[in-house]
Amino acid sequence: MKKFLIFSLAFSSVLFAFSKNPIEIFTNNANLKQANISILVQDAKTDKTLFQHRADKVATPASTMKLVTTATALEIFGADFRFKTLLAYDGQISADSVLTGNLYITGSGDPTLGSSKIGDANFFEDWVKALRTAGIKNIKGKIVAEENIFDRQAANPQWTWQDMGNAYAPGIHSISYMDNTLRVFFETKAVGSTPTILRTEPQVDGMQFYNYLKATNVSTDKGYFYGEPFSLRRTIYGEIPANRAEFSVKTDMPHPANLLVKHFTEKLQKNGFSVKNDSIPASNKKLIYTHLSPPLSEIIAETNKKSNNHYAECLFRLIGTQAGTPATIESSLKIILNYWRTRNLPVSQLFQNDGSGLSPNNAVSAEFFVALLNYMRTKSKYSTEFYQSLAVSGESGTLEPMLRKTVLKGKVHAKSGTLTSVKSYAGYVDYKDKSLIFCVIVNNFHGSSYDVLALVEEFLLNISE
Repeated sequence: MKKFLIFSLAFSSVLFAFSKNPIEIFTNNANLKQANISILVQDAKTDKTLFQHRADKVATPASTMKLVTTATALEIFGADFRFKTLLAYDGQISADSVLTGNLYITGSGDPTLGSSKIGDANFFEDWVKALRTAGIKNIKGKIVAEENIFDRQAANPQWTWQDMGNAYAPGIHSISYMDNTLRVFFETKAVGSTPTILRTEPQVDGMQFYNYLKATNVSTDKGYFYGEPFSLRRTIYGEIPANRAEFSVKTDMPHPANLLVKHFTEKLQKNGFSVKNDSIPASNKKLIYTHLSPPLSEIIAETNKKSNNHYAECLFRLIGTQAGTPATIESSLKIILNYWRTRNLPVSQLFQNDGSGLSPNNAVSAEFFVALLNYMRTKSKYSTEFYQSLAVSGESGTLEPMLRKTVLKGKVHAKSGTLTSVKSYAGYVDYKDKSLIFCVIVNNFHGSSYDVLALVEEFLLNISE
C-alpha cells in the first residue's frame, strides 16, 4: 500500500507538471513574481491565440521598439530606398580649374557615411573624382556642410542623462559620419588610480575631458561619458580595468559634420587641391555628385540584427520628413502612429518616444507587437526583407547566444531588447509544422538579465513542442 501511495503521488506530480501551460511555468517563476509581464503567442497560419498573459497591457520594450521603426521605414520608403548626400558648388569655375565659390555637402540623414558597419569606407575617393570631373582643382571659398533635413534636437529629451554622451546614444544629425563615435584611449595603472587619457580616434580639435574614471578589478568597460550634442566637453565616470597599457572606451562625436568637412579638406589637400576658406557670398548651386547609401534593406538588417541605436534613430527621423523638413521627433511619432492606425493596429497600446528603444518611457503591449509582426508577414510587400533583417537564434546578431544548443537553433527570427530591469523578445518561430508569432516583455524582474533569458528560452521551447 505504501509503495502504491508513493507511486500515485509521483505520477500525480508528473501529470501536474505536464498540465501546466507555458504561461504558468513562466509567470510563476520566483524571479518574476513582482514583474510587469505582457505575453502573446499566435498561430501565424490561423491567427488563433495560443497563449497570452496581460497581452493588451503595456510595458517598456527596450530595443524591441526598433521593430516599429524599421517596419514603418520599410513600408513608407521601400526596401530599395537609399539616402542621398549631395555635393554641389556655387560661383564660377575658371579655365584653370579655380572655383570662385563654395563647395556644399548636403546631408539627408544617412547613418552609413564613413560607418564601420556597412557602406563604402573609401567614399572620399569618389568625391575627389567628382570634383576633378567637374573641372575643380582649387576652391577659393569654403566647404559648407548643410544640415537641414532634421532639426537640431540631436538628443532625444526622453533619454536618460546616463545614456547621452555615450557611443550607444550618439547625437542624431542631418549629416552623420563615422557612426558619430569617438574612441578614447586610456593607460591604466594600479587599482584606485585615475586612468591617463592617451588620445582619441579620430582626433577632434578642442575636445575637453573631465576625467573621474577609476581603475578597478573589473574586466570590461564600465565607463560612462556625460555631455551634450555639439558640446566639446565630456565628463567621464565609472570604472575600467586596471594595469592596462591601453584600453579604449567609446563616446559620441560632438558635431560629426565638422569632422567630415575637416577630413574631406585634408583628403583634397593630399590629392593636390587647395581650399582657401575665403568668405564668398552664396549663390545658385549646381549639383556635381550624389552619394548613395546602401539600400534600406541592408540598413534595417544592421539595425535589427545588431540593435544599432544610431541607425534606428536616423530611420526614425527620416520617417518624420514625410510631414516636411526639418523633421522633428514629434513629426516622426505622428507619422508612425497614423500609419499603423490606418492599418487597424491597436495603436492605443503604443506609447513611443524614440526610434531605438533607449527611452525608459516607451511602452508597448505584446498584442501590438504581434499585430505588427503579423502584418509584416502577411500583408507587407517587404515581408521577406523584414524577416531577413531579424537576428536568428544561435546564429546571428543579438540572438547568437540564444537557444544555441537546442532544437530551436536557427528556427527563431526575432528582435531582442534589454535595459536595466527590462528584457523583451518579439518575432517568429518556424519549427517543424509550427509557425508562431510571439512577444514576451518582462519589466522589473529579480535576478539577472541572463536569468530571464533562460526563462524565455524555456518558454519558447515549451510553446514549440
